[in-house]
Amino acid sequence: MNAFFAWEVRNMSNIREAKIPMSSLSVIKYWEQEIAKDSWFLFRLWQTGFWILVGLVSFFTLTLFYGQFDLHYIAHTIVQCVFGFLLTQILYVTFKGIWDKPIAVRLSLGFLFVLISSFVWTAGRIQAFIWMTTEDGAWNDFGGWYFGSIFIFLCWAAMFHGIRYYLLLQSEHKIMLQAEAEVKNEQIARINAQAIARDAQIKMLRYQLNPHFLCNTLNAINSLVEAGITETAQEMTVKLSKFLRYSLDNNPDTKIALEHELKALNLYLDIEKTRFGERLNLDFDVASEASRALVPSLLLQPIIENSMKHAIAKSEDGGTIGLSAAVKDKYLILELYDTGAGTKIAKTKMQSFKGRGVGTRNTGERLQTLYGDNYGFEINVDPTGGLRTTITIPYEQGVTA
Repeated sequence: MNAFFAWEVRNMSNIREAKIPMSSLSVIKYWEQEIAKDSWFLFRLWQTGFWILVGLVSFFTLTLFYGQFDLHYIAHTIVQCVFGFLLTQILYVTFKGIWDKPIAVRLSLGFLFVLISSFVWTAGRIQAFIWMTTEDGAWNDFGGWYFGSIFIFLCWAAMFHGIRYYLLLQSEHKIMLQAEAEVKNEQIARINAQAIARDAQIKMLRYQLNPHFLCNTLNAINSLVEAGITETAQEMTVKLSKFLRYSLDNNPDTKIALEHELKALNLYLDIEKTRFGERLNLDFDVASEASRALVPSLLLQPIIENSMKHAIAKSEDGGTIGLSAAVKDKYLILELYDTGAGTKIAKTKMQSFKGRGVGTRNTGERLQTLYGDNYGFEINVDPTGGLRTTITIPYEQGVTA
């Protein structure tokens, strides 16, 4: 099979067109060795079967037809098959030697070798027939014997090429399967790497929130302690502990039902109420269907925190923070607004979040990471001067308590 695969390797363009990875070339050598072993066994098997079939056809169509039941005639049938077996052994090696030649040369030389082998086999079997049966005159029928020999050896040549091309198809099929397996393994490894990177990014974005919020809250607690309002400071510390415990208990790369997200938001707002008291008013309107929607954990808290910082804290009279949630056309629409004097921020969707607060930029990046292009994130200024943030994400139903 070496000559056969030499021809195949010279046609590596086929492999390149099939987009087989270069690492698969080692597979070709492996299968070359394996098929070379198998082909030797396969050749012996079909070679033996072919000449047994020739012997049986000769026996039933000639020996029985002419009534030549003598042992010498039967022995002659066996001898001529053995002689043909040996000749086709030589013919097999010859065909392998010309396998890498151009097709026209292969056909011409192959037919020539078939004629020569048929001539030698015809002369040998006639001579053996005369020696073994003591009949004369067989040479007078040389043309008939030779015609039958050519037909037999042409059949053998056809079987040879059929087997060779069958082995080629099998080897290519195995190589392609191996190549596909390698490609699939590479794809799986790439997907796993992308998933790990995505999870790491989500966790990084999520964990940015806690230090940012924690810094503000600790400053507020410190201010209360300095002012001697220790009971309020202690109450605020307990509420902060509950909020942080909730944050740590929830996996940052998973989604939770909006109802649970609102519970976390209320923990945060309880802390802020301790700071601002009656100056902070809440207006929440959440539809029952929307409460079951899945949202990224702590999605709303940084936006509310922005409102606390830029609207409530900067207004002597405080203000109102509102939230509405509804489901429309298989999308969850979240609207958050405040009544403070906000700074105009242009509409945004999949735009750079440079120049905004950590919380706002973080929210936009998390939405882009989780939903790709299938989300909406807009920040507008209301006529009253407050900011209105609209988040639109695909509706996914979760489980509520």
